Amino acid sequence: MTAIQDKLIIRYLGVKPYQETWQAMSDFTEQRDQDTTDEIWLVEHTPVFTQGLAGKAEHLLRTSDIPVVKSDRGGQITHHAPGQLIAYLLINIRRKDFNVRSLVSIIEQAIIDLLADYNVIAIAKPDAPGVYVDGKKIASLGLKIRKGCSFHGLALNVDMDLKPFLQINPCGYAGLEMTQCRDLGISASVAELSPLLIEKLNQSLHYTQIESFINEH
Repeated sequence: MTAIQDKLIIRYLGVKPYQETWQAMSDFTEQRDQDTTDEIWLVEHTPVFTQGLAGKAEHLLRTSDIPVVKSDRGGQITHHAPGQLIAYLLINIRRKDFNVRSLVSIIEQAIIDLLADYNVIAIAKPDAPGVYVDGKKIASLGLKIRKGCSFHGLALNVDMDLKPFLQINPCGYAGLEMTQCRDLGISASVAELSPLLIEKLNQSLHYTQIESFINEH
C-alpha cells in the first residue's frame, strides 16, 4: 500500500480566472488534513495582474483594462495570461519534510532542467526568486504556507503577450525584462510542456503514485 506522502494528484484545469482558482486552492488548503493527498494544479489564467503580500502600489506603473487582484502569496506584482504555464503546488511540506526554501529551490531547479532539455541555459538568483535567461526573467514564483502546507506556485512564460509586463515593475524590479520559451526558440506549447514540468518537479518531490484529471477540481 502506497503511503499518503508518496501519492500525488495532477489536475489539468485549462484556462480559468485567477480569483476562482485562488479561492479553490485556498479552500482546499484550509480544509485538508493529514490524510489529504497532495495535488498540483496546472492552469492558464485570463489576463490579470496579481499583487503579492509584499507588493507596493507604485510597482503598477499604469492601469489598463487588465484587472489587478491583491493576493495572499509571497512576492510582488506579476502578470498572468494565456500562454503562461502555471503550476500550483498544494503540498503538505511538513509531511514531506521540506521547508519553504527547499521547495523554492526544487521549483527553480525543475524549470532550469526543463529548459536545459531545449538547450536553453537558465539560472536562479539567491536574492530574487525565479528563473532567468541572460538576465531576463522567464519564470516567477510565489508561495504561501498554511498549516504546514503550500499553495500558489510558479508561472513559466511559454507563448504569451509580454507587453502588459511593461505596465509594471515585474516582481518589484524596475526595468526587469521578461522573456518566454517561444522567443528562445522553444516551440512547445503549454499543453506539451505541462507533463514535462511535472516530470522534472517529481525528480525531487519523489511521488510514486500519480493520478491525473483533466478539467476537474
